[in-house]
Amino acid sequence: MKNVLIARTSKGTGLETALAFGKSDYKVFAAMRNTSMAEDIKQRIAAESLDIIVSEMDVDSDASVKKGENSLVSKYGNIDVLVNNAGIERHGSDEELSLEDFKSVMETNYFGVLRSVLPEMRKSQERCNINESSVSGHISSSPLGAYAASKFALEALSEALAGEVKPFNIRVAIAKPGIINTQMAGGISIDKESLYPHSKRLAGLFSASLKTPPTLVADKILEVAESGTWKLRHPVGPDVEPFIQWRKSMTDEQWIDWSAYSDEDWYKSVELNFG
Repeated sequence: MKNVLIARTSKGTGLETALAFGKSDYKVFAAMRNTSMAEDIKQRIAAESLDIIVSEMDVDSDASVKKGENSLVSKYGNIDVLVNNAGIERHGSDEELSLEDFKSVMETNYFGVLRSVLPEMRKSQERCNINESSVSGHISSSPLGAYAASKFALEALSEALAGEVKPFNIRVAIAKPGIINTQMAGGISIDKESLYPHSKRLAGLFSASLKTPPTLVADKILEVAESGTWKLRHPVGPDVEPFIQWRKSMTDEQWIDWSAYSDEDWYKSVELNFG
C-alpha cells in the first residue's frame, strides 16, 4: 500500500482528492490547518471504511509541517505521493487589496509548497509530487491579480523542481483546474463593491460557470499519480483549454484592451466567445 500526503483536505478539491485516493487503496494522510473542521471528511471515512488519517498541518508554518511530517513518517513509513492542494484566494483590484492580502495569498499558495517532504520521498520506490495550480497560473486578469501571481509563481517553481528531482525518479506534475464548484470559487461569485468594474464582471462569470464538480479535479490528480506519466501540466475541466487558446489568439495589448472594455462591450465579448 502506498502512502499519500494531501494538504488542505477539510473541504473542496482537497477533501474529494483524499476520498478518491482512499477508495483506491492508498493510506491517506489528510492534512489540514484546523482539525476541528474535519467533521465532513470523518463522516465519509466512517461511512465508507476508508484508510484515511486526519492530521493537523499548517502549510504556512515550517514547524507545523515538520512536526506533522515527522509524526506520520515515524508511524507509517515514507511518503510516496505528495499533493499540494492548499490554497486561498483574495480578489480585488491591485489598488484596493491590502498588502496583507497579497502576502497571505503568496504565503499559502507559493511558500507553503516550498515546505516539501522531498527527503522522505527520495526513500520511496515510486514517487510523485502533484501541485494544484489553476488556469490563473497561465492567464492573469483583474480582479485575480494577487491570486494569479501566486499561481504563476507556483508553476515556475514546479517547472524548475521537475528538472531537479527527475534524476531521483520523482515525478512532478501540475494540475490546472478551471472554474470548479467549490466554496472558494463561490466566494468569487459574490459581487464586491469596487471603483473598478472587474469584480462585478468576474462575479457574474463565475455565477454562470459553477458547474464542474471538485470530484473532477480529484479524479485527475489520482489519474496522474497512478499513470506514471512525466507530463508536467494537466488541465482539468471543460473551460481550461478553450480559455487558454482564446488568450493565445490575442496579443498582450489586445488582452489588456479586452479587460478595459466598457461593460456593454465586455459582456458582448464573453457571450460571443463562451455563450
